[in-house]
Amino acid sequence: VQLQASGGGTVQAGGSLRLSCASSESVFSMYAMGWYRQTPGGQREWVASITSGERTDYGASVAGRFTISRDNAKNTVSLQMNSLKPEDTAVYYCARYSGSYSLGDPRYWGQGTLVTVSS
Repeated sequence: VQLQASGGGTVQAGGSLRLSCASSESVFSMYAMGWYRQTPGGQREWVASITSGERTDYGASVAGRFTISRDNAKNTVSLQMNSLKPEDTAVYYCARYSGSYSLGDPRYWGQGTLVTVSS
């Protein structure tokens, strides 16, 4: 399974970015997907996830600002990020879980895309 993330860049605080992740898997719709992020020297942090049934969950630090969605026809998962803060600066990774729900650690990871929020 290959996951290709895109859409990262530099934005001012208060701005928006949309990340996308394309999956090579033909059965993409069967699996939960997620977004994680990691700062330099920091641990990887879960950001958001979406089940195969499109139930969404968010980390406390992004709830109300970020929206995860999926397009099964295009095998993509997206993360719309609004009201960005400097502390959102990180490398963002998309990931595929082992099943329909976002349980346990993801099984597959994308290569990451850098988001930088300037103050």
